[in-house]
Amino acid sequence: MKNNCEVQLINLCKSYDGHKVLSNLNMNIEENKITVITGPSGCGKTTLLKIISGVEKEDSGQVLLKDNSISYIFQEDRLLPHLTVYQNIAFVLKSTMNKEEMDFLINKYLDLVKLLEHRDKFPRQLSGGMKRRVSIARAFAYKSRLLLMDEPFKGLDDKLKKEIIEEFLHIHNTDKRTVILVTHDMKEAEVLGDIIYTL
Repeated sequence: MKNNCEVQLINLCKSYDGHKVLSNLNMNIEENKITVITGPSGCGKTTLLKIISGVEKEDSGQVLLKDNSISYIFQEDRLLPHLTVYQNIAFVLKSTMNKEEMDFLINKYLDLVKLLEHRDKFPRQLSGGMKRRVSIARAFAYKSRLLLMDEPFKGLDDKLKKEIIEEFLHIHNTDKRTVILVTHDMKEAEVLGDIIYTL
């Protein structure tokens, strides 16, 4: 595996019911960069993230990871409705750290996404944009090397999308991670991507 690579994809193939989605795909994902994968609907972007994360298995080829610690932001927020904002983030942290460290990290990332004052609210009390911010805070609070993001700003109005993208870039500059972000929006790709691949 190349020294500066977090992920290497080698001759990756995946089909569903005889329909080839990915065919002999080769890709190097550099450490601490934001790699954006774009392309039309149905071209295999989400499938690729699922294979990298281990949610799905490739038909053939190899996925080489420098480290198996992965955070995943899905298209939908996937917050647990019976837990507060704080508890939703704590849920993924409690097995890996003590309460003092957990409190510090949760407060740090909620402050970065401007939601600290909403930490005791439940998902039903949040707007769609606020839920997306919680998902971003949760993903960064978990100490992963690799962050997978599947259309994380989809469905947001332009003003809110711009605000959340700015916050995301601020967090990434503060706390470098290797990011693979899927989008069909080329403007979004150009703003966010250090490297852009089109499928």
